[in-house]
Amino acid sequence: MYKIVFLSFLAFILLIACDSNEPADNSIPVVQAETSFSVIAEQDIIYANGLSHEGTNSMINIEKPQFLDIYYPDNNITNRPVFMFIHGGGFQGGTKTKPEIIEMANYFASRGWVFASIDYRTTSDFQGSNFTGIAPQEWIDFTMQNATTPDEARTSMAMYAAQRDCKAALRWMVANSDTYQMNTNFITVGGASAGAITTIALGISNQEDFTNEISIDDDPTLSTTNPNESYVVKSMVDFWGSNVKLEIFELVFGLDPYNSNDPELFIAHGTLDPTVLYSEAIELDSIYNSLGIYNELVPLEDAGHGPWTATVAGKNLFEMTFDFLVERQNLRVE
Repeated sequence: MYKIVFLSFLAFILLIACDSNEPADNSIPVVQAETSFSVIAEQDIIYANGLSHEGTNSMINIEKPQFLDIYYPDNNITNRPVFMFIHGGGFQGGTKTKPEIIEMANYFASRGWVFASIDYRTTSDFQGSNFTGIAPQEWIDFTMQNATTPDEARTSMAMYAAQRDCKAALRWMVANSDTYQMNTNFITVGGASAGAITTIALGISNQEDFTNEISIDDDPTLSTTNPNESYVVKSMVDFWGSNVKLEIFELVFGLDPYNSNDPELFIAHGTLDPTVLYSEAIELDSIYNSLGIYNELVPLEDAGHGPWTATVAGKNLFEMTFDFLVERQNLRVE
């Protein structure tokens, strides 16, 4: 059964090529209903290093910097909510500068958020054969027992590494909260497709998961990931993703990742999605309902995979996300 689930996950992927850190100001942030501020963008900030392969068949792992772009309003407000977004690409590729993500970053930063778009390691970083330090031995063993091709094995390694990187990016956000006047009591994490899969695993898994399974001896770059920082994700935004990574994590480590304290969740998913089936959204919705956690599932009728321009009742994805965050985080709107 494990092999069937694992291979189903990889087939799906290949198709789509706790304590809070209290801020100085603990009051509820104020955001704007309309575009109100110019946006400052800082690009290619290194948030951590991670191991990758030096060559196609190399046994040598090298340190590679991981980057994020950060967008914030040009104002003097010292109490800004946080939104970190993770791009898609099937763990094969993708970019933090996807035009739709840049548009989303400007939408939220111009209304008062600090918005970060992050890159992370993908299969292009893993063309060699030495996975020590890239994933824990349990993950490596499970992969090698169940993967049927080198591409499947690399995808599995990239899936773990991406999770480790995105958790490191969020810890970087917390560590730099004073610089950007972020209120880390109001953290939202979102993503699209593979980024949404990673979002869900980030918000629901324990903070040490996808990190502490590797020793610093095997991966010395862990020291660059702000390991002493902690975070609490308040809300998750899932654009056409699923909980499949958590299912694999549970198979590898035998841990049930869900509990009633998991972050609230907004899901937007195309009902005709041929890549990540709409049934995946229904499954996650059902899990949340069984735990009594607030969530919203918005069907994007007759839409396929990646419907960034979808609208429901006259509102686009950004507007629906804005409404969810404002209502559920009780943000003040001007």
